[in-house]
Amino acid sequence: MGTRATFKGMYVVLITYTAPVEEVDYALPDHAEWLAKQYEAGLFLASGRQYQRTGDVIITRPMPRGKLDAILATDPFALRELVHYNVVAFEATRTAHELIEFNEAVAHEPA
Repeated sequence: MGTRATFKGMYVVLITYTAPVEEVDYALPDHAEWLAKQYEAGLFLASGRQYQRTGDVIITRPMPRGKLDAILATDPFALRELVHYNVVAFEATRTAHELIEFNEAVAHEPA
């Protein structure tokens, strides 16, 4: 794997709520709009709530880590200081059959 500056892999973003759920719920419409923009831009592959509403999970397309950090900084949850992000970088070496086209594109991207 490359250094943080050059690694262009996928990420799993584990989001933990650090504020009461009522405050998170208040910001949820803005967060949902922010998520929609990231999907429209082709940056996110999947997202959803963690079991028992302790936070959320986002799976991203490959991108430089700095770009992901900049995107996360614009999340209304982050702007209101309601969450903590734990970002896990990984290189997809296997995928489900439905994602083979995506994985092939990742495998052939220039370094």
